[in-house]
This record gives sequence, structure tokens and C-alpha cells, in this order.
Amino acid sequence: GLCLNYATSDYTQFLTVWVDFFRTHGGLAALRESVGNYNVPYLTFLALISGSSLSDLHLIKLFSIFFDVVLAWSVMQLVGLFRHGAVWKLAAFFLVLFWPTVVLNGALWGQCDSVYASLAVLSVYLVLAGHPVLGVVSIAAAFSFKLQAVFIMPVFLLFWLTRRVKLRHALAFPATCVVMVLPAVVAGRGLWDALTISFQQTGSIGTGLNYNSSSVFALVTDVKDPALAAKCGIGAAALVIVLLAVWFWLHRDNCSDRALVLAAALLAIAIPFFLPHMHDRYFFTADALTLALAAAWPQLAPPAVLCEFASLLGYHAYLRMRYLLPMTDGALALIAAIIILAATLALELQQESPLHEKLKKST
Repeated sequence: GLCLNYATSDYTQFLTVWVDFFRTHGGLAALRESVGNYNVPYLTFLALISGSSLSDLHLIKLFSIFFDVVLAWSVMQLVGLFRHGAVWKLAAFFLVLFWPTVVLNGALWGQCDSVYASLAVLSVYLVLAGHPVLGVVSIAAAFSFKLQAVFIMPVFLLFWLTRRVKLRHALAFPATCVVMVLPAVVAGRGLWDALTISFQQTGSIGTGLNYNSSSVFALVTDVKDPALAAKCGIGAAALVIVLLAVWFWLHRDNCSDRALVLAAALLAIAIPFFLPHMHDRYFFTADALTLALAAAWPQLAPPAVLCEFASLLGYHAYLRMRYLLPMTDGALALIAAIIILAATLALELQQESPLHEKLKKST
């Protein structure tokens, strides 16, 4: 109750304004207009609730809370691939549901990061459970909701390299994206226009190198050439993807599911860590995936705690309008998490390498 009635400036300046627009311009029919900077699926939800007499604040938050449950269920299913006991799976479910950033993001802040994060985690589970097409549909739905799904999407390159996903399965991606924007197309908006809202909105993200996130740009604040720094950050994020791709290609014949989950978590931290213009909430998928690792293998609890600490510093800065600790502390915590996950991944892949097997046999 305390959370549900709390209205942030994001709600008063944007969300409720958009709902009012839909209310006065014919609901779903107004999807043909350029409203807000969110993608069509979320705007469709706002258009649908604009006709309700219930509080839009409560409906917006309940929508996010519903996806908090989907996120908890997705993490539980992912953990269930490695831990078959009901206790492990239930522990994972409730850990996610009551994890501080999960509660703060939807129930208090009224943000919808749990929507794309739940679909992204679900996509990883579906592929590893042997449903590659459904996995591609799920990650496409995540991307259709929010551009931030790109932080986790490179794991599908690793899925392809390790033969979990075939190239033909990728056709499900554009098909899903088209289906997700159909409400706007039916209302009269151009298909290409509807599909590219997130790319039209990149300018609205801002030009600052960092917005209360624990990214590398929390460590380097006095930048002489921000444009060059931004390019270097994008280059570093791309390098992470390339290095992981080469690493997994070398181990493509004997790569475990555990290695792929470790890589997914590593990507979810490292990509937003290096990218410029990151916001306080952009490590949300990283929070969820590191929590999945901790629930499956308790010895991997440190990255989950480090990620949560880093995320909470950003949440505190926005919600309380002051810093609890310098954001540099969060960036250092994420560096520690990246090192732990990379080292664990190296050990995991080394254990499965043919050379390691030969050495074991010879001894």
C-alpha cells in the first residue's frame, strides 16, 4: 500500500500525461500518434488502461508487479535446470520477488524494467530447455518492450555458436517484433515508424556519459572529450562480445549450460558497464541473472550482492535525490562481480576442454 500510492516525477511528468493523452484522443486509436518515448507494447497497455476508472498509478504499478512474478517464475525455471529440489526453486522464486531493486523498480517507482527482464531471462531458460524458437520469440518480445534487452541479446550469438540455436530460428525475431507493434499499425501508424520508436528515442536518453549508474563513467568523471569517451565505451562493450564469442567458439563442442548462464550474467553486467549514457536502472537484468546464479550455486552469491549494491546506489540517488555513497563504489563493485564471473567461466570452460580431459586421463 505504501509503495502503490507513491508517485515519482517519472509518473507525474510522463506516464500519467501519456495516459491522459490516450484518454482524450480515443484510447487505442491514438497509437497512430507519436506519444511518449516508450515502445508500442507498453504504450498499448497505457492506451488500454486509459479507459478505466481505476487509478492509473495503481494499474501501472500492478502491471509491473505482474511481471515481477513472471521474472521470479523465469528465474525459478532457470534454476530448476540445475537444481531439481523444490526448496531450491522456491527459494529462487521468493528471493527475486523480494529482492530490493525488484520491489523498488515496479511497486515503488512504477518502472517497467521487469517486463523486458522477465522475457530476457525466460528466453535463456527456453533455449537451454530445448525450445530455441520460443527462446527467440521471448527475446524479441523483450526487445520490443525495451531497447535495454540488447544488454543480454548477444548471448544468442553464443547459443548459435554452441549449436543451441540454428540460424533459421532467427526468423522468429523480426516476425515477433512486427506482431508486437500491430496495435499501432492497425491504428494507422506506419510499420517502420512503429518498429523504430526505440531508435528515434535514443536522442531523448541524453548526452551525459552517466546518469546515476555504476558504469565505468562513474570512475572517470572529468572527461575532456565526451564524444571520444562514449566511442571508447561502445568499443569496449563490443570487445567483450567478440572475446566471449571467440571463447565460446573454441569450446563449441563441449560447452555446458552452466557456462552459458554465466556468460549471460556476464554480458548483462559488462555491456551496460562499458556503454555511455546508462541510467540507474540499467543493471536490472544483471541483478536478476546474478541472483539466478546465486540460487543455483550459493558459492556464486558474491556477484549477486555486488550487483545489487551497485544498483541500489543508483536507485537511492534517484528516489532520495542524494547520494548514499559515491557512484564510484558501485562501479568498483561491478568490476569485482565481472572478475568473479569471468574467472568462474574460465574454470567452467577449462574443465570441459578436450585438453583438460586428456590431461586427466594421462594422470
